[in-house]
Amino acid sequence: MAPPSGDSNVVVSSKKLERLLSMKGGKDEASYANNSQAQAKHARSMLHLLKETLDGVELNMPETPFVVADLGCSSGNNTIFIVNVIIEHITKRYEASGYSGVPEFSAFFADLPSNDFNTLFQLLPPLANQGGLGSMEECLASTGHRSFFAAGVPGSFYRRLFPARSVDVFYSAFSLHWLSQVPDMVMDKSSMAYNKGKIFIHGANKITANAYKKQFQTDLAGFLKMRSKEMKKGGSMFIALLGRTSEDPTDQGGAGLLFGTHFQDAWDDLVQEGLITSEKRDDFNIPVYAPSLLDFKEMVEANGSFSIKKLEVFQGGSPLVVSRPDDAVEVGRALANSCRSVSGVLVDAHIGDKLGNELFLRVANRATYKAEEMLENLQFFHIVASLSLK
Repeated sequence: MAPPSGDSNVVVSSKKLERLLSMKGGKDEASYANNSQAQAKHARSMLHLLKETLDGVELNMPETPFVVADLGCSSGNNTIFIVNVIIEHITKRYEASGYSGVPEFSAFFADLPSNDFNTLFQLLPPLANQGGLGSMEECLASTGHRSFFAAGVPGSFYRRLFPARSVDVFYSAFSLHWLSQVPDMVMDKSSMAYNKGKIFIHGANKITANAYKKQFQTDLAGFLKMRSKEMKKGGSMFIALLGRTSEDPTDQGGAGLLFGTHFQDAWDDLVQEGLITSEKRDDFNIPVYAPSLLDFKEMVEANGSFSIKKLEVFQGGSPLVVSRPDDAVEVGRALANSCRSVSGVLVDAHIGDKLGNELFLRVANRATYKAEEMLENLQFFHIVASLSLK
């Protein structure tokens, strides 16, 4: 992927990608904050699995702060909701376990430096008990306030983010399918893995898909290695990421339908209309890989630091949340906004915001004509994992 200047290496390396990649910030129509209702719905449908994970966390003496970290927090309300769920559940466990009190809670919201932390922090309610008076129980019972200390942590979760043995619970949802980089081979015109004519691996050749798979394996190995250092003994981790039910990596399931159909066709439209060259299109690839259950399991077992308490494929439903499903224009606009909220920053960096507007207008128009088909077929599957430190 390259910016309008033509620097074709802008997003190839992991360091450059993490300075750029983010969900679309702000609060406008195409922002992630206003287009993450599906993620909220999917997260709520998994709450029983999250609470099972939390039931396995060892409770320390309440004098020790309890630390929660959301990896890939983005910039909307979803992460705040989940942190509240975690803290409320752990609080109930402390109360039921006969401890003399409840610990203070710290929540770390971690994402790439390019994330819109400002919008996230503006959504945080004020901290209860700011005057230092009253008990933690009173803070937890306070309405309209938060019962945890909050901090943002900028950095890639494929590297170290926290001190050793400092985090009780890691939570990461809808993030780990984002790779640290587009594989070098995929961007190399002389390579058999060069993804010519495509902007995603759905329907690509197997050599290209395997390059993405290897990148995912490398990234997940790094992720697990770092968390094994940072997690407290007795801690647990809950992970949900886009997955697929096919063992064939060229079939990316719901992610393939999101990025490999109308989004792909819209890029082709820009080429055919002479707005961009075919080379410009071919230099853009979405750094996403939806693994199979086996892909994920193999890497956890190879790491060896974690016990798998739960590992399953979970049907999350459609990423399109619309108030009028029979309104084809609304459905088309919802698909375009969904694509833009997660990939718009990369698109604008590659072709500029004006052509980005043209691209997503074409996504909306194409999806409008296939609205009924999109609502019926665009279904996401997630890999859900509950891991504990051995």
